[in-house]
Amino acid sequence: MKKTMISLLLLSLVLILAACGGNDDTTEIENESGNGENASSNEVDLVATDWDFDQDSYTAEAGEVTINLTNEEGHHGIKIEGTDVEIDGEGTATADLEPGEYRIYCSIPCGEGHDEMETTLVVE
Repeated sequence: MKKTMISLLLLSLVLILAACGGNDDTTEIENESGNGENASSNEVDLVATDWDFDQDSYTAEAGEVTINLTNEEGHHGIKIEGTDVEIDGEGTATADLEPGEYRIYCSIPCGEGHDEMETTLVVE
């Protein structure tokens, strides 16, 4: 009986701790143009697949912008023209950006569609 109670208490503790871990993903919202954008408009999540990004363009507010790159397929990196932002493989970079449009392109040769792998960051 004593072992059963201790086992139940231990199991309960494990379940409570597991439930407290929660999900750390940032809640995503849709902006008017239909681009997925984080609740914080100064954080941009790019997902790279073979020869494509998950969106044609991304939007952020002027100022400090954080760029997150995730490789869903293949191995990719990015450079953002007119900035010093460069991510090799998956990662994060932050830059102070003025309003305008910035070309984002894959910086790691990734195969036959590499030359067309680009998107736009619109900073408002």
